[in-house]
Formats: sequence, C-alpha cells, structure tokens
Amino acid sequence: MSIQATTPVSIAWRHLLGKRLTLVIGGGILLFFLLVALGAPLIAPYDPILQNADVRLQAPSLLHPFGTDNFGRDILSRVLWGTRIDLQIAVIGVVFPFLIGTTIGTIAGFFGGVIDAVFMRIVDIILAFPFLVLMLSIIAILGPGLGSFYIAMALVGWVSYARLIRAQMLVLKNSDYAVAAVSLGFSRFRIMFRHLLPNAIAGSIVFSMSDAVLVLLSGAAVSYLGLGVQPPLAEWGVMVAEGQSFITTAWWITLFPGLSIVCLAFGFSMLGDALGELLGVHE
Repeated sequence: MSIQATTPVSIAWRHLLGKRLTLVIGGGILLFFLLVALGAPLIAPYDPILQNADVRLQAPSLLHPFGTDNFGRDILSRVLWGTRIDLQIAVIGVVFPFLIGTTIGTIAGFFGGVIDAVFMRIVDIILAFPFLVLMLSIIAILGPGLGSFYIAMALVGWVSYARLIRAQMLVLKNSDYAVAAVSLGFSRFRIMFRHLLPNAIAGSIVFSMSDAVLVLLSGAAVSYLGLGVQPPLAEWGVMVAEGQSFITTAWWITLFPGLSIVCLAFGFSMLGDALGELLGVHE
C-alpha cells in the first residue's frame, strides 16, 4: 500500500495530468484531421471523384486500403478529401452562431429592459421548434447546398450562445469593476466588449466545442438526406448515404467515413472537456 498515492500533492498531480492528457488527446486528434485536410491533395492515392467500373465494390486491399465503392472510386481518397469539407462544416457552422449569439447576448444582458425582452422572446420562439426540423425547413426553402446549411445554422444555432452570454452579463454588469468603469465615464461599448465580455465568454468557448460535435453530426445528417453537400463531392455523410444500399455486401463504403465522423466528434468532445477543466467552467 502506497502512502504517496493518497497525499494532496499526488492527487493534485493526477488531476493536472488528467487535464493535460485530455487536452493532448483532443488537440492531437484535431491537429491530425487538420493536417489531413491540408495535405489531402498530396497524400490521397487517387482522384476522389474518378470512376473506374473495373474495380467497383472491391474489398480493402493493398491497392485500395479502404476498398472501393459502387462507382469504383477509392474510399481512402474520398475519406481524406472529405476531411476538408467536414472539418470546414464543424468550424464555420460554429463560428457564425458564436459571433451572432455572443453579440446579441451581450447587448441583451447589458441593457436589459425592452431590448432584453425582445431578444429573449425571439429565442423562445426559435427554441419552441425542434432544432433539426427548423434547420431542415430553412434549407428546404433556400435550396440544397453547403451555403444553405451555414445560413440555417447561423439562424438557428445562435440562441444557445445568446442565452449563455446573457446570463453571465446579467451578473457581471453589477460587479464592482463594471460600476467603476461606469464611474470613470467609459463608453457602453467599451464596458460591454472590453471589460465584461472577456470575463463572460469562457462558458461559450467550452460550449462551442460540444456544439461543433452537433454541427458535424447535423452536417453529415443533412448531407445524408440529400440537402447538404451534393455528389460527387467527397463528404462523409454523402458517403454513408451512398453505401447504405451495400451495407451487407460492401460494408467498407459506410464503415470508414462513419468512423471518421466518430473520431472527429470525439476530438472536439475531448478538447471541450479539457478546456472546461482548465477554464474552471465545470468546477
């Protein structure tokens, strides 16, 4: 029995090591996918949209490590190129809702009154509808495509960030340093975005990592339904949809893009947990 195993120093060290390990794993996974996305033209062995009927539905082999699909396209090359689109979906699909929601939440929480009431009623209306149903409705109106997906995410996804920031601003605007800033004659814009927002944004940053997982899965689902990325572009959701008819005979068509979605989502989730611990959001 080790005495050192129960000392405060050892407990603190294991806690810190756990934080670093989670951060390294999550960051390492995302860095790997980023490098794959950037290097796809160099490391992909074949053209991702090149069809070859002579090698259609071939199982994984040395020539085609991930096999080929029903059009004879190399699955490995399509997975590598698909990393570009899916990573882009996860990032852009979070950035715009984050910026919109943070701005609206800051203004609503700081000013309160009628402004806060108007924005929060809009939030309530959006939250009254199921997220995926509302997003699909917007995409159906705008037309299939990646641009429509980004617009739908921006119109629907900002509400969560607005609520998080608003809740923090309602508390921080009455803090001593905020009152001191008002006494010194600082402008409202400076107080909101220079003094209060940096102290209120930690929770939103952590949430954005979890939101990236939701956006990634939503993007894959929309593409699976034919409303997102359009064939023959290589995107993981599209690849899963194309391989569903061959799931019993050519399992590799759906397996590898499906695993890629899981791994990238796991990376965002791990990084979010690590940031939450480091920023003290979950404590």
